[in-house]
Amino acid sequence: MTGSDSVIFTVKTGERGTTSLKFFNQTGWIAYFAGTDTEDARIMRVEGWQHSTGTALVVDPKRGALRPVTEFEDFTRLEKADQVVAALPGGGWRVHPKMEGAQGTSHTEQVLAWLITSQGKATAITIDSSGYVSDADSADTFIPPGEGSH
Repeated sequence: MTGSDSVIFTVKTGERGTTSLKFFNQTGWIAYFAGTDTEDARIMRVEGWQHSTGTALVVDPKRGALRPVTEFEDFTRLEKADQVVAALPGGGWRVHPKMEGAQGTSHTEQVLAWLITSQGKATAITIDSSGYVSDADSADTFIPPGEGSH
């Protein structure tokens, strides 16, 4: 990963299928915006800091430039994100994910990679049979290489 890389995963959670986002980025911060009459509520990664003021900077896609978060009328807050410091191969690990509403269904997903954060947390990134990539934070069981059936 280079200095400007970020990884964003969309993960289905909850009974109603609500969607939450798990962010990993180089600065370790994300910015929240409440939305306006013409702009939807959104979350943006912080790309850097303004040297003179220390204000967080985000990409404004309409202007094609970095802008201080304080220039957006709907800016609400900054929140800490995970910083990925290393990515390791999956190494043959598999997971058994929690399956909401799928009675009697048992399958495993291959661990594609392990993301290691600056706090030392390892997050398994999985890929299912359809090619969908997600994190495995809600997995029931981690299966070491060589154990169980494939």
